[in-house]
Amino acid sequence: MTRKTVRIAMNGVTGRMGYRQHLVRSLLALREQGGLDLGDGTVLWPEPVLVGRRAPALKALAERHGLEHWATDLDAVLADPAVDIYFDAQVTSAREEAIKKAIAAGKHVYTEKPTATGLDGALELARLATAAGVKHGVVQDKIFLPGLLKLKRLIDGGFFGRILSLRGEFGYWVFEGDWQEAQRPSWNYRAEDGGGIVVDMFPHWEYVLHELFGRVRSVQALATTHIPQRWDENGKPYDATADDAAYGIFELEGGAVAQINSSWAVRVHRDELVEFQVDGTEGSAVAGLRTCRAQHRSATPKPVWNPDIPATEVFRDQWQEVPDNGEFDNGFKAQWELFLRHVHADAPYHWDLLAGARGVQLAELGLRSSAEGRRIDVPEIGL
Repeated sequence: MTRKTVRIAMNGVTGRMGYRQHLVRSLLALREQGGLDLGDGTVLWPEPVLVGRRAPALKALAERHGLEHWATDLDAVLADPAVDIYFDAQVTSAREEAIKKAIAAGKHVYTEKPTATGLDGALELARLATAAGVKHGVVQDKIFLPGLLKLKRLIDGGFFGRILSLRGEFGYWVFEGDWQEAQRPSWNYRAEDGGGIVVDMFPHWEYVLHELFGRVRSVQALATTHIPQRWDENGKPYDATADDAAYGIFELEGGAVAQINSSWAVRVHRDELVEFQVDGTEGSAVAGLRTCRAQHRSATPKPVWNPDIPATEVFRDQWQEVPDNGEFDNGFKAQWELFLRHVHADAPYHWDLLAGARGVQLAELGLRSSAEGRRIDVPEIGL
């Protein structure tokens, strides 16, 4: 067995997502299992190079996890021929320039989304990476979650018949930051810093819808700011200039309609932080992050509307749990493994920068729809 070291520049790992999901639960988890076995006698050994602006934070992370390499000079890291891959989990406003530098340096690129602040920039990244001949991928973690993997199994097995509609609910209460600390960074609520729930979540909804149900053909959205003032990490009040809730209707190729509510100003009264209900002619299912419940046509009850008496049926009990039928790994780690195989074994991989650009496009058109108060067609894009 030959061990091959893969040096990965990781920019933005001092942030919550970059640290928890990508560093600890993905690359360090791969190291804990002995590396990634390619099946040809080669084991890939990920060697993170932590990159960021705050030297003390990077140094502390490296020491905590026994890592040797960290730097605050991105240009120097990208100039190092030993670095194979550039990964970006920075704030959105800083991402586009950094990815351009990585492409120019000939590095393979893997990045969080959105890939840019606008569609033109996202498409340019896809074109530059393709022209440079580097491998490129975008994190699309939701489709690797156990709940959605089970939902996809139902779709692939023909459980639903003709899919009619999808209803999604996502969100939770993000504290304002005055009397309780906020769970999300303050830049998320400033449009000038690239914040907003449409920019953050519509790219997720694009790939979930595209991968499971079909291409989004039109969008009608209402974006709003329910909480106009919040408090930042230093306890200082600031005006929330970005949307913290969005209510969207998406027409899908094939005729199905998706309705998805996204909010950081909603209290959770559901089993998971995100749930999707899919209704078809032959059956329905409700999928969350980890679980999926289904109800077939043959087992569907016949409720009768009568507001004058209490409900006599426990509707949730009439649904059947979809079994695991397998082991599910961390979704971020699973996609990292696929991308590393793509880079080093040329395995198929289609979640690229063009796929990321579709997410940016949907967010851009969603905001435009909200501003103009109308439904907007979503044209196909390409290089």
